[in-house]
Formats: sequence, structure tokens, C-alpha cells
Amino acid sequence: MNILNRTAVMALAVMLLLPLGGCDMFRRLAGRPTAEEVELMRIEKLKQEEAVRRHRIDSLAKVQKEKEDSIAIMDSLAQLKGTVLNPSEIGGLFTTKLDSRYYIVVGAFKSRHNAEALFSEVSAKGYSPILVSFRNGFNAIAIAPANNLRDAFASLKAVKTEKFCPDDVWILVNE
Repeated sequence: MNILNRTAVMALAVMLLLPLGGCDMFRRLAGRPTAEEVELMRIEKLKQEEAVRRHRIDSLAKVQKEKEDSIAIMDSLAQLKGTVLNPSEIGGLFTTKLDSRYYIVVGAFKSRHNAEALFSEVSAKGYSPILVSFRNGFNAIAIAPANNLRDAFASLKAVKTEKFCPDDVWILVNE
């Protein structure tokens, strides 16, 4: 009976303390987070998930904007009667590596001598030309390297004002 009384007293004590301390008291004693701490953790997790979603949405918006800009630039290029070519469309590159994605090609020649003459003329105008060799035997003079179409288009507009620039200037896409 003595054990029964102790158990009854303990049960009665727990029932009396429960409304005073609640589950959080027992959670704290057990080293577990309280209801408030659990709620703060839930809110923090929601904030992190929202940040990830916001980052994805921002990335998608950036890609969408770049596509819209590219379409607008391609329309502007068409109005300027500009051409954009991939090296594979003209036999592929013989040159081993180009560092940038876009180049303005101001001349392409079968004769290396003619290419070198234009190279010198373009250099004299303050540009840093690159001699690009194609597998089909043509040697092109490329200037104004750029890594996005917007910059390449701006360079094309500027180069078109130069005396050495032919009407059939084009943009090389290095892919």
C-alpha cells in the first residue's frame, strides 16, 4: 500500500503541476525544444524555403529577360542587315580556341596576305584584331570580343561606322 500511495501522490503531483508548467516543462527537463522553440524553427524553415523559391523565381525572370533582350537584338540585327554565324555553318574553326563567345568579323579571305593587310589596318585604328582560321581555308579578321549578344551588338554598331568595315560584316558565335 505504501508504494501505491507514493504512486498516487506522484500522479496527483504531476496532475497539479501539469497546468502550472505544461508540456514545455517536461520537454525542457528532457532536453527537447519547447513549443515556442518548435514554432520558431518552423518559421525559420519556412523563411529558408521562401528564400529558395524567391531565388528560383529571380533566376527564371533573369533568363526570361535575357531571352527577350536577345530577341530584340536579333530583330535589330536584321534591321541592320547583320548576320550571325556559327563556325560549324562555314566548315568549323581551324583556330584552336577563341576566348569569348562573340566576335565581329570585318573580313574573311582565302588569301592570308589579304587577311594580314586588313589585320594591320584594323590594328592601326586602335582595335585588337584576331586572325581566325576556318577549315574551309578562309582567314577572318575578328574584333571586339564579347561574352553576351548585347555587347556584341553594341560593338557591331560602333564598328559599322569605321572606314575599314565592309557592308557584309557579321558576328561570329563561338560555341
